[in-house]
Amino acid sequence: MGVAGIVQKVSSTRGFAKAAPYVVPALDRAVHRLTRGKVLLSAVLLPGVILTATGARSGRRRRTPLACMPEEGGRSWILVGSNFGRTDHPAWTHNLLAHPEAEISWRGQDIPVTATLLTDVERARAWRAVLAFWPPYATYQRRVEREIRLFRLVRR
Repeated sequence: MGVAGIVQKVSSTRGFAKAAPYVVPALDRAVHRLTRGKVLLSAVLLPGVILTATGARSGRRRRTPLACMPEEGGRSWILVGSNFGRTDHPAWTHNLLAHPEAEISWRGQDIPVTATLLTDVERARAWRAVLAFWPPYATYQRRVEREIRLFRLVRR
C-alpha cells in the first residue's frame, strides 16, 4: 500500500473526521499565507483551492481551504461538501447557496467563479467521478443521512 492508500485509509476513520475539521484548515491557511498563495499543505495528496465566498448570514468574506476535483483543463472544479463525514453540511455550502459568485485561489492565481449545486443526473455523474478520484468520500456518505452536496465552480 502506497502513501496515498495509507492516507485514504486514515482519512476514512472516525478519529480523523473529528480532528481534521480543526487541524487541516488551520494548517492549510498558515502554509497558504506563508507561501503567498502558492502551496496548500493538503494539496500534496489532493488538489486544493482556497474558496472565498460571502457569508450567507454575515455578508462577510469567508476563506476556506478545500480539496477539489479539477475539470476541463482548469475551467471548472468540483467541490465536495463532505464535512469529513460529519452530520451537518459545512458552512461554506450554505454560503455558496446564498451567494454563488465567489473566488478561488488555485495554484497561486485568484479566479472569479460561479458555483452551481449539482442535482439529479449531473450530480450522479459527478459523484461517480469524485469516488474514483478520492474513494474515502463513500465512507463519509455512509456515515451521514444527508446527501453530500456537490458544487461545480466555473470561471466567470
